[in-house]
Amino acid sequence: MLVPRQKLHAVGPEVSRLSWGVWRAQKGDETNTPAKLATFVEACAEVGVTTFDLADIYGNYEIEGLFGAALRERPTLRNRIEIVSKFGVCNVGTGRPAHRVKHYNCSRAHIEATVENSLKEIGTDRLDLLLVHRPDYLAPAEETARALEALVAAGKVRSVGVSNHTPSQVSLLQSKLSLPIVTNQIELSVLARAAFSDGTLAQAQETGASPMIWSPLGGGRLFDETNEAMRPVRDALGAVAARRGTADIAAVAIAWLLALPSRPVPVLGSTRIARIRVLSKAAAIELDRWDWYQILEAAQGRLP
Repeated sequence: MLVPRQKLHAVGPEVSRLSWGVWRAQKGDETNTPAKLATFVEACAEVGVTTFDLADIYGNYEIEGLFGAALRERPTLRNRIEIVSKFGVCNVGTGRPAHRVKHYNCSRAHIEATVENSLKEIGTDRLDLLLVHRPDYLAPAEETARALEALVAAGKVRSVGVSNHTPSQVSLLQSKLSLPIVTNQIELSVLARAAFSDGTLAQAQETGASPMIWSPLGGGRLFDETNEAMRPVRDALGAVAARRGTADIAAVAIAWLLALPSRPVPVLGSTRIARIRVLSKAAAIELDRWDWYQILEAAQGRLP
């Protein structure tokens, strides 16, 4: 069974319900060269994972170039996948030696320069989705909005969204934009649940913009057998997994997110295609209300 597809927003892009985060590709034995990465991307697409999440800063500003080299290995892949990238975070390091301190930049000049560079590095004429990686406290929202609108009008970007924004920050930018913000990429997992109470998931339902989810497995902490604090959650996931006929509790943790009414799109981080194949089965795991709340209660100790 292929991972199903969905629209991020009524007038937004169609994506796979699970996406793959490219940020660690340089460190993966199956993804650290253009040829290996091309094979990996194709294998993802074969199970229905067709949406790939990048950012200009990933891999010390080198991941987009690696991904572009992979696409040149398999030119037919470009029209089978959706490419997401981000701008706005400016890191210090050898990738950008002119940066004195880490900072955020959502000025029009920086946005336009970053997108031009991303298109060049990836070797494509458009980004399917462009995200504001983090809010820039010095950039007027109207300036950011005008830059995003110009990029869409020029055909260089098809849809726009944000990442790591609070509901009020999303609302501010949306108030200046003539285009819909089609997603807010946020941290969310069984272990990171702030979005339930801070208005983020409520806003996603209100606007119809499905969130993308980074670190959907809690950065792996959930599966550390030496961490006794995680045992109640692992036990609950294991009990649900047994009832649902699967042995993989990580797939159940992903299914727990997929059950949310905001229809989130988790970004998977594994650089092993065998794990992607296992996790892709999460889309077919249906949790009932009892399953879902059993996991939540185990995660937070009790329900209020």
